[in-house]
Amino acid sequence: MKYTRLTKEQFEELYQEFINFLATQSISADEWEDIKKNKPETAEQELDVFSDLVWLGVLSKVKYIEHISPQQIHLFKCREKDMHLIALKINNDAVDFTTKEGFEWLRNNLLSDSVEFFNAKKDYSEDKHMDIFKLIQQGGNITKGELFQYFEKLIGQK
Repeated sequence: MKYTRLTKEQFEELYQEFINFLATQSISADEWEDIKKNKPETAEQELDVFSDLVWLGVLSKVKYIEHISPQQIHLFKCREKDMHLIALKINNDAVDFTTKEGFEWLRNNLLSDSVEFFNAKKDYSEDKHMDIFKLIQQGGNITKGELFQYFEKLIGQK
């Protein structure tokens, strides 16, 4: 398996898609029950293959990822050949970006000396989707990119 197996809840949400996936492999509902009962290792492999297909579909559509921690914000724009990063770092332990108050502080003190901005570009490795997956595994969230676009305009980068 390349990525991670979907959770039970995710499989439940994708029940119909999983049935369609089994059907493309000519596996009927009765055959699936038999495989689960008598060939658990084969069932595990099917779950893994389906999980990887779902992940690949999701990862190929990701445009923006945000990772917000108490003292830092990392905003990624996933482009065709590289990733653009805008990062903010705060030099004030009393501020926590993960809280509403911390975000309000940032909005009011954006240009203060205690807020540092970083701007970088990173080429993907040979596996763009795995690079994106690793960011998600490290706590990044897929977003629509509003925060990235706001800071992109603010710092004047394209």
